[in-house]
Amino acid sequence: MSGTSIEIKRVAGALGAEITGIDLSENLSNEVFSDVHQAFLDHQVIFFRDQKVTPEQQKAFGRRFGSLNVHPYVKGMDDHPEVMEIIKEPEDKINFGGGWHSDMSFQEKPALGSVLYGLEVPEFGGDTLFASQYTAYDALSDAMKDLLDGLYAVHTAEREYSAQGNSAQKRESMAIEQAGNDVPAYEHPVVRTHPETGRKALYVNGAFTMRFKGMSKRESRPLLDFLVDHCAQEQFTCRFRWQNGSIAFWDNRCVQHFALNDYHGQRRHMRRVTINGDKPH
Repeated sequence: MSGTSIEIKRVAGALGAEITGIDLSENLSNEVFSDVHQAFLDHQVIFFRDQKVTPEQQKAFGRRFGSLNVHPYVKGMDDHPEVMEIIKEPEDKINFGGGWHSDMSFQEKPALGSVLYGLEVPEFGGDTLFASQYTAYDALSDAMKDLLDGLYAVHTAEREYSAQGNSAQKRESMAIEQAGNDVPAYEHPVVRTHPETGRKALYVNGAFTMRFKGMSKRESRPLLDFLVDHCAQEQFTCRFRWQNGSIAFWDNRCVQHFALNDYHGQRRHMRRVTINGDKPH
């Protein structure tokens, strides 16, 4: 590493690393940013502790990687529409982000990455799990890889943000719109090639992937169920224990995540900035 004060420590075999020696409230030099960018590509999800960033500073960090997304269903902050406040009040039953998924895969150009900042985390619970989709793909048999290469799947928000969907459920401190009957659907490759690393990763998830191109939902179900289950096997994962001031930055092009809902009666307040990506290939 070129920045001598920066230290990177892996947290699991499949993915994840914690970085120390960086203050994300400051403008990173090109040299330090290059180190962070490389760590992001190498480890797929990177973590920072003891940070104190304003919404503007969080946006500034995200913009070093690309333009920022404004979520189509979740209202952002009044002065910062690109910043989502993800809040679960003690009386809320359903959390936001529960279940394995890749952010914004229901868009034509899904998210590159997400930067999540913990402002108020519960005394216990509320961890986030991450799963490497590189490793999930690599673990498949050659015959399964041959079957999946060239196959496309249909992604849409119609289920997750419908009236019955988990993400659209009412929460005391979040303004979320339900998806109507005109929700768009996009076809993405089941095996995605990462545009920066060139590595192959599985690209289906239980929240937004409905079926395979040219197949009905019923025909798609056996293989899709297998892949959704396979993607989140324990050996492909790491787990992050939040503290106030922690930041996680994950690569949605090769990572799925799952926010655990095991802190009932406690408050959890996070802020998320999402970086726009490109069309999967």
